[in-house]
Amino acid sequence: MDKVKTSIAENLGGISHKLADKADQFDINHDVPDLSGKVALITGGSEGIGYAVAYTLLKANVTKMFIVSMKEDVKDHAVEEIRQNLGSEYSNKVVWLQCDLSDLPGVTEVAKQVRNQTDRLDILCLNAARGIMTYQLTDYGLDRHMAINHFGHVTLTSHLLPLLKKTSDTDTVRIHMQSSRSHEDAPKDVRFESLDELNTDLGPNGQYGRSKLAVLLYARYLDAHLHKEYPNILINATHPGIVQTKQSMQDIKEPYPTVGQAMPLAVKYIMKDIWMGCVSTVYAATATTKSGQYICPPAIVEPGSELSQNGQLGEQLMKLTRQIVKEKFGAQSVEKGCPLTDY
Repeated sequence: MDKVKTSIAENLGGISHKLADKADQFDINHDVPDLSGKVALITGGSEGIGYAVAYTLLKANVTKMFIVSMKEDVKDHAVEEIRQNLGSEYSNKVVWLQCDLSDLPGVTEVAKQVRNQTDRLDILCLNAARGIMTYQLTDYGLDRHMAINHFGHVTLTSHLLPLLKKTSDTDTVRIHMQSSRSHEDAPKDVRFESLDELNTDLGPNGQYGRSKLAVLLYARYLDAHLHKEYPNILINATHPGIVQTKQSMQDIKEPYPTVGQAMPLAVKYIMKDIWMGCVSTVYAATATTKSGQYICPPAIVEPGSELSQNGQLGEQLMKLTRQIVKEKFGAQSVEKGCPLTDY
């Protein structure tokens, strides 16, 4: 019965979080510490779970909030909602940076803009993602799921490392990565050995699952390396649960036109809303004192799949990541002095 209660708490909405053990409870209305003086950055912070995280951190008095996202009109709506609900003194803390995370040179430029506008970074939430959608390649020939969900965030993090390390000299820094229970849908024979392997069409669920496995492996890779050298930098991955978002309610219709029409309506009332869906992220970004964990709602630590615990696979993933970035963008970055450092 305890396993059933835990599974309900982790995945479903309503009163589900109350079913979790007392030690695994976290309430974004009462348990978020004061963030005065802190600077945060969140990708995909204009809508869905990302917006709920940004709103919650602003409400907790974060000093500056960088939101990295695609569409200005969506950002404008989010900022206006913050202004109306919290006040202009909170909405004025938002700095929006437009970015397509699959555009790695563009991601590098965004990181430069961040470094030019702050001398510290306490919270880095890598939340944005391409959801369960059909196979697609970027214009430079990389699976778009991996490009956005993994490569874009690795690039952003690597260029923000100086800020993160500097901040950790005196304060705790938290890096959060949005994985998913869907990481279990990655093929059991995944090896992360070549570009051809990454560009193999696994179907919508397989593409998404493999990219979310990469996210979880990257978090554990940074824990093994970055946290080891900089113990004040905590790196954790999360599962948000089954949440009502644009991805789950609208984008799902792209790969599954028929089922995608009916499924959201059928499960809508048992799904988490974005405020429940953001809880594990907010916990990882503000409260946890541990590193290298996979956290499910509200604050339940799970082991993840066997593949996600394979440190050797994580090392191979990052070796391939560096190799592909060098091959695709070496002339624009590495050959111009970019150290291609991931920790």
